[in-house]
Amino acid sequence: MQVAFTGKRGALFWLALKTGFFTILTLGFYRFWMKTRLRRWYWSAIRPGGHPLEYVGDPLEKLLGFFIAVVVLTFYIGIVNLLLMFVSFSVFNSSWLGYIASFAGVIPIWFYARYRARRYVLGRTRWRGVRFGLERGAWGYAGRALMHWTITLLTLGLLWPRMTFALEKYRTDRTYFGSARLVQQGRWQMLYRAAIPLAVAVVASVSFAVWVGLIQPLVPPALSRIDDMPGEFVFAVRYGYWPPSWQNPERLWAVPVLMSGLLYGAIHYRWVAKRIMANHKAAYGVTFASRLQGPRIAMIYTLGIFISYMVLLLGVSLIVMLGLALYGPQEWALRMGGFGDLPRWLSLGIIGVLYLSVFLLWGVLHNTFVTFPIMRHMARTTSLPTTGGLHAISQRDRDAFAEAEGFAEALDLGAAI
Repeated sequence: MQVAFTGKRGALFWLALKTGFFTILTLGFYRFWMKTRLRRWYWSAIRPGGHPLEYVGDPLEKLLGFFIAVVVLTFYIGIVNLLLMFVSFSVFNSSWLGYIASFAGVIPIWFYARYRARRYVLGRTRWRGVRFGLERGAWGYAGRALMHWTITLLTLGLLWPRMTFALEKYRTDRTYFGSARLVQQGRWQMLYRAAIPLAVAVVASVSFAVWVGLIQPLVPPALSRIDDMPGEFVFAVRYGYWPPSWQNPERLWAVPVLMSGLLYGAIHYRWVAKRIMANHKAAYGVTFASRLQGPRIAMIYTLGIFISYMVLLLGVSLIVMLGLALYGPQEWALRMGGFGDLPRWLSLGIIGVLYLSVFLLWGVLHNTFVTFPIMRHMARTTSLPTTGGLHAISQRDRDAFAEAEGFAEALDLGAAI
């Protein structure tokens, strides 16, 4: 069974633009309706075997869940953090320990919110009338995530594939399509081949840092003091070339290359690991196959993010220039055509409208040139080689819980589709 994708980029652009405009007009309250409409559009475009997925989430559920989560988080952040700061000042006579404890206390809630958001989305997704679902287990996921992250950090990232596989297995083994339970098969060692580009980029970056920092220092010992660095940079900018005291500064051209390698390696690992694990997912009488391509995803990210962030950069630059014309020195106002003569309320209104418009257009372009091609590529490269068990699957009960995606929304984890 092949999976088709029937959505058109132009239709998505106008839908994202229209719903984003309504979100601005309602000061953000329409965001929950916007997400619902966009998900319904994406889901209906993904068609396994010619049958579209359905998203039946309710915007009011999201809105009420957001309010519930805000109340809970306000209590937690207000009361718990106040107690932590009191203990930090009373016992250690310092605030830094309280800040660290406050930050650490939010991390498990972050993992908890991610699991709850996934459970809500699956619980509101249907295919051929049969519901998906995810078992309870958000706190178990948060505890395992903290444990695996600690192990990964202590091993300097060497066991990152183990963490990736373990957390995905925890989620997959609790996922249902109707009465059929999904199972994540395979072993975590199989993800190491997805990490090869990232490992090569890390080794190359570390080697370069050792070369220019220890073996053949870029900055000679005479300039090792931080006080000497600003003068050297001023010299370079003023005369248009590097100071003669620097040792082979052309080596710095390797920095953007290495940074690009690290970025590509991270994207490659994330998505190729998804492909490998998708090929080892199964249910009773149903198997999955993925032909997802890491370089293709990296190209989508590069092109899409460049377009969306270039528009964002140009828009913010325009707002800054307009702000200087309205509130800056008199010579700026004269150069910009006398905008400084406008009433204050009108000038603030113009800047506010431009600010919101820039971020609206950025979100629309990110949906159009990043989310859309990734969803399309994932759908078209996915298939179900074995489907004999589909006829034996029965319906499951509706999963109802009060806060929906509220914690993910409150912690800004639910902005993505």
